[in-house]
Amino acid sequence: MDDSIDDEALALDDDDEQDDDVSAARLAVPEVIDVTHTVTENEAGLRIDKLASLAFTDFSRAQLQGWVSDGSLLCNGEEKKSKHRIKTGDVLHLSTTLQQHGEDLPEDIDIDVVYEDDAVLVINKPVGMIVHPGAGNQTGTLVNALLYHYPQQHHLPRAGLVHRIDKDTSGLLLIGKTKPAQMALMAQLKDKSVYRHYQCVVAGDQASLMRHRRIDAPIGRHRNQRTKMTVMTAGRDAVTHLLDITPLNDNYCLLDVGLETGRTHQIRVHLSHISYPIVGDRVYGGRRQLRAGLTETQRQAIGNFPRQALHAYALGFVHPTTGKDVEVTTPIPEDMQQLMAVLSDGYDME
Repeated sequence: MDDSIDDEALALDDDDEQDDDVSAARLAVPEVIDVTHTVTENEAGLRIDKLASLAFTDFSRAQLQGWVSDGSLLCNGEEKKSKHRIKTGDVLHLSTTLQQHGEDLPEDIDIDVVYEDDAVLVINKPVGMIVHPGAGNQTGTLVNALLYHYPQQHHLPRAGLVHRIDKDTSGLLLIGKTKPAQMALMAQLKDKSVYRHYQCVVAGDQASLMRHRRIDAPIGRHRNQRTKMTVMTAGRDAVTHLLDITPLNDNYCLLDVGLETGRTHQIRVHLSHISYPIVGDRVYGGRRQLRAGLTETQRQAIGNFPRQALHAYALGFVHPTTGKDVEVTTPIPEDMQQLMAVLSDGYDME
């Protein structure tokens, strides 16, 4: 789905049967944390939670505040409030047990890494891969693959995922390899300094689509069909930009779409709302995907296209360690290229 983990959890409602061996294997192994830090002269006067976030960089400030509150993080062996100001020579002692986030198993699944350094990963997710486990989908996900290839990320929420895309949407996903990197990238996503661009094939003519370059319509969960989202006045703010509109023929276009917000199914819902659905979208498209003037070959190509023709092709962010701008792109996958070729057959795209 076109949104960040910070927005809302993905609900997958298939069954989650598993055998006893798998259940036993999925028991998380706790990690014991026992670290100390002696306050230097330069650090004196800081709040204890602020200094802890500087000294114990593997953990978020929110985590550390929780440990201050529950007595896991002590100052000179005593419990303090988060606002307590520390002095030179004070000793901070963090002693706690860190559980794995969930019970996800590592699996040897190939992943397409398009960018990697010590702090950040960018993965090109294929069509059909679920991003993270849920009820009935405990295996075969990107998180399972990440835990195999990057076992040191087991203590990160969702193995470091910063945002996600639908099972049947292809393209780029941003992943933090450390807790500080993940938190910094999620903060960027929240303040809109991460940009995500998508390409999609839609049922709509260029002139009509030009009238909807900015779609500003709040999105919320459908009142009756709880797996669907819809435009509604009581929904959360949602803004989508149609950055480029390229006709494939008189009634179908390739769109370059930018997200200003990240709501569940945002692009799909917004394009359906303005009556120009994404080709292959069985949930939000329906019969409106079929427009006049199609050849039989084109009609079959649209009817048989097995997923929403939506691809996350560009991702930009500020590197959480170096502060430099990073941009990553990946080409349109072959199935969408073939669909575009069929739709544009015999059409002068100039």
